[in-house]
Amino acid sequence: MNDKPIDMHVHMVGNGSGGTGCWIRLKGWHKPLARYMLHHIGLPGNALTGDMDRLYVERLLQLVRESSMQAAVVLAHERVYDENGKLLEDRGSFYVPNDYVLKLARQHPEFLAAVSIHPARPDAIAELDRCIAEGAVMLKILPNCHNIDCNDARYRKFWERMAEKGFPLLSHTGGENTVQVVRKDLEDPRILELPLQCGVTVIAAHCATRSSPGDTDFFPVFAEMLKKYPNLYGDISAFNLPLRGEHTPDCLQSPLLERMVHGSDFPVPILGLWAWLRRFIDGKTCRRCARIENVIERDYQLKRAMGFPDAVFTRINGLLRRQPASV
Repeated sequence: MNDKPIDMHVHMVGNGSGGTGCWIRLKGWHKPLARYMLHHIGLPGNALTGDMDRLYVERLLQLVRESSMQAAVVLAHERVYDENGKLLEDRGSFYVPNDYVLKLARQHPEFLAAVSIHPARPDAIAELDRCIAEGAVMLKILPNCHNIDCNDARYRKFWERMAEKGFPLLSHTGGENTVQVVRKDLEDPRILELPLQCGVTVIAAHCATRSSPGDTDFFPVFAEMLKKYPNLYGDISAFNLPLRGEHTPDCLQSPLLERMVHGSDFPVPILGLWAWLRRFIDGKTCRRCARIENVIERDYQLKRAMGFPDAVFTRINGLLRRQPASV
């Protein structure tokens, strides 16, 4: 693939209506939030209980094809396990199987598959090898939601295999409101030190920024870690939410700028209001971007207007594992 923009942080979601194996279970205020997100990307709120699998994929394909992106990395979402590899059936907000995103990537050149594997699973390394052989380009986890302390010495062999295979890790860092949190203490980016020491290329999703006012701001910790680990990067996904983008000026300065990669966090809402209120963009730009119906393109244009250069949108091309799929 050539050096054209890629959105490397796109969530795949489904309700299993298409036999995909996906499920989603919402409680309390997450129900209206989910309906709002579907409406925001151009789907009816009743898709949650309807033909969601098909509608979501068709809409996402349309948005990618009509945007400046050459492709989107679609993310699987693991179930929750304990430290000994026991499945915790009652935990987790949604599930997206690895086979589903691998299949989508085989069917559509606009999609690249990021799989999700809890390293405590008894078959974790075997599943990792299988997914890489089938064309996966990256691993995605949410430590605070999946219950993964990446510094647990029991996971060393898993990280070493990832480093050996040149397989990058995209890990959530910072606060989280959209997905059920299992261990809030695992929001700290310092839990990523063991995979970094093992040689894994690690991308800290959201650059360890806050999701809500009560969250700890771990961005300064992330910025210090960048100085120590040359294999650490940060993505600017969800920087068009009220708090995530507050450190945009810092991310536009060296040496942070040279470690930034682009992701939208789709289907999380993409609004230019917050960038305008912080004076990162002017009112005319805010209004222009608000008229862009394609939310993936809107996110791209807002970030360009904030000052992120072309390299931020193409840098991921050199980090993803790429090889012909065996299936």
